Amino acid sequence: MNRLLPVMRVDAVVVGGGVAGLAAALAMGAGSAAKPRVLLVSKRRLGDGGASNWAQGGVAVALGDGDSPRRHAADTVAVAGGIADGAAVELLTGRGPQRIRELLALGARFDRDAAGELSLGREAAHSASRILHAGGDATGAEMVRALLAAVRRAPWIEVIEETFAEDLLVDDGRLVGILVRHRRPRGHELRLLAAPAVVLATGGIGQLWRFTTNPLEATGDGLAMAARAGARLADLEFMQFHPTALAAPRDPLPLLTEALRGEGAVLLDSAGRRFMVAEHPLAELAPRDVVARAIFRRRQAGEPVLLDARAAVGERFPQRFPTVFARCREQGFDPRREPLPVTPAAHYHMGGVAVDLRGRASVSGLWACGEVAATGAHGANRLASNSLLEALVFGAEVGEDVAALAPPPPGGEALRRHVRAAALAPTALRPPAAPNGGGALRARLRQLLWDRVGVERDEAGLSAALELLERMAGKPTAGGGELRNMVEVARLVAAAALLRRESRGAHWRRDYPSADVGAARRSVAMAEELLGAARAPALAG
Repeated sequence: MNRLLPVMRVDAVVVGGGVAGLAAALAMGAGSAAKPRVLLVSKRRLGDGGASNWAQGGVAVALGDGDSPRRHAADTVAVAGGIADGAAVELLTGRGPQRIRELLALGARFDRDAAGELSLGREAAHSASRILHAGGDATGAEMVRALLAAVRRAPWIEVIEETFAEDLLVDDGRLVGILVRHRRPRGHELRLLAAPAVVLATGGIGQLWRFTTNPLEATGDGLAMAARAGARLADLEFMQFHPTALAAPRDPLPLLTEALRGEGAVLLDSAGRRFMVAEHPLAELAPRDVVARAIFRRRQAGEPVLLDARAAVGERFPQRFPTVFARCREQGFDPRREPLPVTPAAHYHMGGVAVDLRGRASVSGLWACGEVAATGAHGANRLASNSLLEALVFGAEVGEDVAALAPPPPGGEALRRHVRAAALAPTALRPPAAPNGGGALRARLRQLLWDRVGVERDEAGLSAALELLERMAGKPTAGGGELRNMVEVARLVAAAALLRRESRGAHWRRDYPSADVGAARRSVAMAEELLGAARAPALAG
């Protein structure tokens, strides 16, 4: 390739258009007279789907009488499997009320009671009513709407939609930019975005599993890019499986929000009997991992599991849970009249790019926030409705930190060297991969992770999965785009799960069903360190 890539110089690039990315971009220019030039890159059109848009459960925040950030923090730590980062939890719960008030000032419309006060619901493992909803079960969509409207008004933010982020460029340990492919009417244009600050807000990895509630773009792109750039990663083994997705022939599966069980919906076996009463004292409101495993085991034995909300919600369904009701009706179910078939599904990743309290990664110039980041606030298991709050709080923290640092855009010989290197890189030389290409290999990967790296795990299954994933990584069809990222992240998750020889939080090992007191710590490593450690036992054997 003889021609040089087109280069666009900006002060900061934000990759991802969910709550975290929008909050970060806004915060970069909100507090200073000298506005930076911020480029917001989105894989699809902003506001069109995405995990934030789909979030039904609500956003947890200590705003009610008798509640406090300290109490919220205690609840968060209690479900986190003993490895939550206390400082991150304190920041999350302490800054939450301020960030929600700022969102209200932007015009967010949360549900209110008859007196006009914010309506606060309660969910499992919360000791107080502190869950804000919007439109009953459209909380994430409303938060995105309010933030996106503000982004559209912000003169310092430029948006580039339908653009796939390929790779980060690092010079002598410091990030200098990012390669992206922008969709054009007649193909794709590869360009280099030169910036001293890149914020990854790319969401989760749910599409690595056959059953997931995550949108199609949740393929681990940001996590894979950070891994290739040499960033430290944390807690990759901790994937939360939501207990109740609608078992329907659809991908992704419709989520049946936990608030249904909060209203009194019950889980039934094939004989119509409640079974969670014998599984846990809290029955249907037990921690998500407990409920997910109970449902998973019955389904693995060939027994259907049903969620019955007829008595608890009944005729109120269209008004109380309009999103759930609409999705059920699309699949031919009427939750007012019949129980709903359910399955666990990959839902939220507690692991990701290891970051500090300012969202800084180990690679200079790189930040991460939202689900792609591992702040430590969730530990080994996320408290219900804390994810939207984390995206909002840490997104704003990252944006303010980038603005305060304000390094100059890269230039001179370092930039010219990377333009030349980027033009000759394998990423640039190969033809652009279809965003969701490699259908057969993709399906095999997703089934493999569901079977071997799913709700329940063991050494034999994880070792076999890692071996198969290593082979997949060498296939030409895994050479680019989302599939390349999915294979790379799947290897890392399998390796991390193999190395944690205990059960903790959302990570459940059949062969190590108890927690190991000596292993009560977060797992932090670079990609090659993680893969090397996982291969070591096999090599020794």
